[in-house]
Amino acid sequence: MKQLIITSDDFGLSPGVNAAVEKAWRDGILTCASIMPGAAAFDEAVGIARRNPGLQVGLHLTLVQGSAVLPPNEIPGLVDEAGAFRDNPVAAGMRYFFDKGLYKQLRREIEAQIGRVKDAGIPVTHIDGHLNIHLHPTVFAFLRELMPRYGITSLRLSRERLMHNLTFNRERIAGKALERVIFGALSSQALPALKRLGIRHAGEVKGVLNSGRMSEEYLLNILNGLNEGLTEIYFHPGILPDSEITRRMPDYHHEDELAAITSQRVRQKLAALEIELTNYRGDRKPYV
Repeated sequence: MKQLIITSDDFGLSPGVNAAVEKAWRDGILTCASIMPGAAAFDEAVGIARRNPGLQVGLHLTLVQGSAVLPPNEIPGLVDEAGAFRDNPVAAGMRYFFDKGLYKQLRREIEAQIGRVKDAGIPVTHIDGHLNIHLHPTVFAFLRELMPRYGITSLRLSRERLMHNLTFNRERIAGKALERVIFGALSSQALPALKRLGIRHAGEVKGVLNSGRMSEEYLLNILNGLNEGLTEIYFHPGILPDSEITRRMPDYHHEDELAAITSQRVRQKLAALEIELTNYRGDRKPYV
């Protein structure tokens, strides 16, 4: 059996993202959303989650290109005076790995992000990360400790087949190859701990190599080659105009991605291929 989780990242980033998430859940194939606890529209996202209880919400752990939950004076090594993380993911990742003086601050912020979602009345059932920061070795070491404590049962392993992607999209070949190597290696390092802890994960995750460019046509193509078992495909839907979307991700095609996951052609394709829509809890979602 082929099962498919459809996730929206960046829930809570802005009103345009939040509106797209609700539309994709009600009118489309969305089954999960990953919320950013430090984002400006977090409270609005919580309200959407409460009035759509079937939508499974997880933590979109944010430690780069976003805002922290803790005040700057408690984590001065991680954020600037406004509470913003660094925008450069490579520089941030290097500091998180080599600067052991940041470890306590990192752990506190990670736990605070989990706590803010739970305190809002949303059970954190799964974790992924902004720019896949959750797989960073230092970050994952803390998650390995915190997931059982907070009852978190699923995590995104960001592994995607390169050749299957390139069959339908030949852009950024070198960049995609590098991402495949990096995130494939980090996922492989995390896998033994997930097995030991009984943490669930999808066999493959799509959206890693085509992030921001998950069009209807691309989605229709990749559905043909899904593996047996559980696959997750993640998107970044949004409704424009939205200043935060434009500022943060000017090259992403948010409205095209929303169109893809609300497409009647996509629903018909899922039905024809007998692919079951689900979430990390195992709930089924009908195509219509």
